[in-house]
Amino acid sequence: LFRSTTAGLSHKAGTMKYNPEVSSSRRKSRKAHFSAPSSIRRKIMSAPLSKELRQKHNVRSMPVRKDDDVLVTRGTHKGKPGKVLACYRKKWVIHVKDITVDKANGATAFVGIHPSKVEITKLKLDGCDRKKILERKNRSSLSDKGKGKHTEASIQA
Repeated sequence: LFRSTTAGLSHKAGTMKYNPEVSSSRRKSRKAHFSAPSSIRRKIMSAPLSKELRQKHNVRSMPVRKDDDVLVTRGTHKGKPGKVLACYRKKWVIHVKDITVDKANGATAFVGIHPSKVEITKLKLDGCDRKKILERKNRSSLSDKGKGKHTEASIQA
């Protein structure tokens, strides 16, 4: 196997990475992902918002939380709505009400679903922390402050 001795260079000769501090190694990326602490797993375990919520809050995705209403968008349970009963960060899955499987011994078990494969249809906004997150992530307020996308006037100047 060929290994480059220069840390800043990518696999293509002559091209530099934008940030030499960040590794593009598959091995290191996977290690960082699977050994991530719970606080970072929360953010990774985000789900897209439904079209109505996206229009209302101007936010594309949010970390999934217990008591959110979701709609499964992929897999054998596609199209089934339900309420999030648990966020199992250790296993990278969420458990949704009424999405179960019957085991061989007769017991029922919840099916683990990855949060990226569901769509949040109703947010639980009882605490002020989620409202603050929505305000911070709101795209229209970012554009009011001059952040985000470029305008034709700024490109011309």
